[in-house]
Amino acid sequence: MSVLLETSLGDIVIDLEVESCPNTCQNFLKLCKVYYYNLHAFFNVSKDFLAQTGDPSATGTGGESIWSFIGSQQGKQVPRYFSPEFVPRLKHKHKGTVSMAVAPALEGEKGGCGSQFFITLADNIDYLDGKHAVFGHVVEGLETLDKLNEVFVDQDGRPLKDVRIRHVEILDDPFPDPEGLTVPDTIPTKPPDNSTRIAEDEDPLATLPEEEAEAERRKQAARASALTLEMVGDLPFANVRPPENVLFVCKLNPVTRDEDLELIFSRFGPIMSCQVIRDKRTGDSLQYAFIEFDKREDAEQAYFKMQNVLVDDRRIWVDFSQSVARLNNTWSNEPKMGPRMTRGGKGKSGGFGGREDLEPTRRYREGSEEQRHSYGLVFDVPSDERSRHRHSRSPRRAKSRERRRSRSPRHRDGKPYERERRRSRDRDRPSRDRYDRR
Repeated sequence: MSVLLETSLGDIVIDLEVESCPNTCQNFLKLCKVYYYNLHAFFNVSKDFLAQTGDPSATGTGGESIWSFIGSQQGKQVPRYFSPEFVPRLKHKHKGTVSMAVAPALEGEKGGCGSQFFITLADNIDYLDGKHAVFGHVVEGLETLDKLNEVFVDQDGRPLKDVRIRHVEILDDPFPDPEGLTVPDTIPTKPPDNSTRIAEDEDPLATLPEEEAEAERRKQAARASALTLEMVGDLPFANVRPPENVLFVCKLNPVTRDEDLELIFSRFGPIMSCQVIRDKRTGDSLQYAFIEFDKREDAEQAYFKMQNVLVDDRRIWVDFSQSVARLNNTWSNEPKMGPRMTRGGKGKSGGFGGREDLEPTRRYREGSEEQRHSYGLVFDVPSDERSRHRHSRSPRRAKSRERRRSRSPRHRDGKPYERERRRSRDRDRPSRDRYDRR
């Protein structure tokens, strides 16, 4: 009596010991008949040891016998497990031995066999004899067991890529159906467990066409660059988008001024700002500028009309700005600033560009002027600057400094200096007694 297991790695044919283990074989065959094992995963694979399946939850704690399955459908209380059938001559001697997993007795529940079974992946595993009930042997598909033995597993022994029983075909069934057994009209198409692993029909090493692969590489490189700029503080957040109403103009004549560009581009619409970027030290033009329009449509029209136009004997180049420097100067999500709070008591929370954790950058925390002088800074002040502020604000230290200054000989504005000058003059003059003797 045989059963064909169609797995994602290949077919396995199991020959059952129906005469020696009638209850175990009947339970197995009837579970196969109601498609109970369809799409079950091999949740425990130990190299050169065994491969276990038959648990709908793929955790090793689920599963039930066919009689419990029928009773649960009819609303009856039927024991979950049945007593295992141990046959002395049936041992785990050869590779491909099929055994029912025997669950231990728990509090309020008797142990025994349910639906979980395993297939040995090596010879002479005597450790399992007398502990688990052998009821069959693999007669075809040993190469499938070799593939199963070589799969990659995690620390819990579950394959990283799911290995599932796609379908079970009963080749011969000598047992009558138990009372109340009904065969489903449709075969299950969804795995009973909620697996988030690589699907059994998914190829993780599948290659994309060259154009799609290049586009994906560029996206990944752009995301990595944006994340790096966010980490160093150049971007407020990695997914920031450049403004659509700002134009970048380059190849300018060094003599072109802000007023000139604003006058030329203002015919397309209202301009919020126009700035020619200049060197900080010399003030010389760097020959490029940013022009911010009030509306995106005006910026688009200027982009199409002003490309390669002659301005001050130079043909300029116009493009949409990719810079978010101004955005970064205004909005921040610095984690040191702490949780974002509602501002002004008006119930309006912070946020910009769809991000709730962004708020305008500022030096002090919100509050009164008295709270600001209590060092309620958003960011840390350098130790030397903090020390300087502390010394300058302490009245006691100020009096101490004045006292030391008044005692110093270098203080030439008052009596202390006159007193010190007399002492110095008296030291240089001969004593009166010596003068009288002479």
